[in-house]
Amino acid sequence: MQIFNFFSKSIFPILLVNFIGILGYSIVIPILIFIVTDLGGNGFIYGILGAMYPFFQFIGAPILGRLSDRIGRKKVLVISQAGTFIAWLLFLIALILPEITLWSSDSGFSGKYVMTLPLILIFVARIFDGFTGGNVSVANAYLSDISTDEDRDKNFGMMGASTSLGFVLGPAIAGVLASTIMGETLPILLAAIISLIAILVIFIRLPESNPCMVDTGNLNFKSFRRFFQVEHKDCFDDAIGADKNHNTFRNVLRQRGIPLLFTIYFLTFLGFSLFYAGLPIYASTILEWTAIDLGIFLAYSSFIMILVQGPLLSFLSGKVSNILLVTVGTVLLSLSFFLLSNSSIIILYVANTLLSIGNGLMWPSFLSLLSKTGNSSMQGAIQGYGNSMGSLASIVGLVVGGIMFESINVTIFIIGAGVFLLIFILLLINYIQTKRTSLKIDQKLETV
Repeated sequence: MQIFNFFSKSIFPILLVNFIGILGYSIVIPILIFIVTDLGGNGFIYGILGAMYPFFQFIGAPILGRLSDRIGRKKVLVISQAGTFIAWLLFLIALILPEITLWSSDSGFSGKYVMTLPLILIFVARIFDGFTGGNVSVANAYLSDISTDEDRDKNFGMMGASTSLGFVLGPAIAGVLASTIMGETLPILLAAIISLIAILVIFIRLPESNPCMVDTGNLNFKSFRRFFQVEHKDCFDDAIGADKNHNTFRNVLRQRGIPLLFTIYFLTFLGFSLFYAGLPIYASTILEWTAIDLGIFLAYSSFIMILVQGPLLSFLSGKVSNILLVTVGTVLLSLSFFLLSNSSIIILYVANTLLSIGNGLMWPSFLSLLSKTGNSSMQGAIQGYGNSMGSLASIVGLVVGGIMFESINVTIFIIGAGVFLLIFILLLINYIQTKRTSLKIDQKLETV
C-alpha cells in the first residue's frame, strides 16, 4: 500500500512539477548528439555544449536557492521554469535557421567541426536554461520543507521515482517522435509545451512551502505583480534565523557534515557526467546505435530506478540507514561503470541494471541526508550550493569526457568507476572516524 503514498496530497504537486520538468529535459538527451553532429559539431562540441548548462547553473542555482529562502519556493520555481520555456523556444528557432558557417576547425585537440549559426543559438539556449535552472535544488528544498523525520526518506525516494519516471518516458518519446517526418523538431516542440504546462501546474497546484512566507500568488494575471511580492511571517526567533546573511557559502560549509556531503555531491556528478559525455558518443560511433536504441537503453535504466526508488525505498524507509544505502549504492555504481567498458550487449544491460539499482539506492538516500543537515532556514541555500557542486563537476566531466573519449574511448568508464570507488573510501574513512569519536565519548562518560 505504501506505493500509493506517491499520490499523497501533500507531496503530489511537487512530484508532478518535478516529473514534468524532468520529462521535458530528458526528451532531448538521446537526440542531442545527433542534432549537434547534423549541424556540423563533433564530440568536442557536444562536450562543450553539455557543459554550458551546468556552468551557468553553477552560477544561478545558489542565487535561486538563497532567493527561495527569502521570497519563497513557489515564486522561484516559476522563474526557473519560465527560463526553461524560453530556452526551448530558442532551441526551436535554431532548428529552422539556415546552416550558415561561422568558422571551422580541424586540430588534434578538438577534432574536425564546423560552427554554424544554429549551433550558436543552441549554445545560447543552453546557457539561458542553465542560469535559470535551479528548479531541482529548489524542488528538493520544497520537499525538505514539507517532510517530517518519519516520512523524509520515503518522500525523497518518491521524488527520485518521479525523476526516473520522467527519464523513462522522455527518451522513449524522443525516440519515437524523432523518427517521424518532423525529425528532431517534434521532440523539442513537445519539450517547450511540457515546460509551459509545468508553469501552469506551479501556479495552480503548488502552495508555498517555506514556513516564513505568506503565499501571495494565484492564477489571476491582473495580480501578476502581487505574485512576486513578499510577505513574511515571524518564524525564526533565533540569531541565525534573524541574520539575513546567514546562508552564505562560508556559513553553509560550517554546518556539521556539509563538507563531506558536498564532496560526495561533486564526485557523484563527476562520475555521471563522464557517463553522459561518453555514452552518446559510444553509442553512436562504436556501438552504431540509433536514437531509438539509446532511448530504449536509457528508458530501461529509469524503469529499474522507479522500482528501486518507489516500492523498495518505501519498504526500506526506517529499517536501513541512509548512510548504508548510500554506501551500497556507491559500490554497485563503481562495478557498473567498470562493466560498461565491455561492448557486449548482454554485459552492457547487466551494467545498466547495476547502475540503475545503485543510483536508485544512493541518490535519494543522499538527498535525504543532505535535507537533514543544517538549519531549516538554510535549506534553499544548502540545496543551491550542493547543486553548484554538481554543476561544477558536470562542467569538468562533460568537457573533459568529450575530449577524452576521442582518445581513450571506453577507458573513460573505468575512470568513472574509480570516482565512485573514491566516494566509498571517503564514506569508510568517515565511518571509522565517527566510530572512534563515539568510542572516546563513551569512554569519557564511563570515567565520569
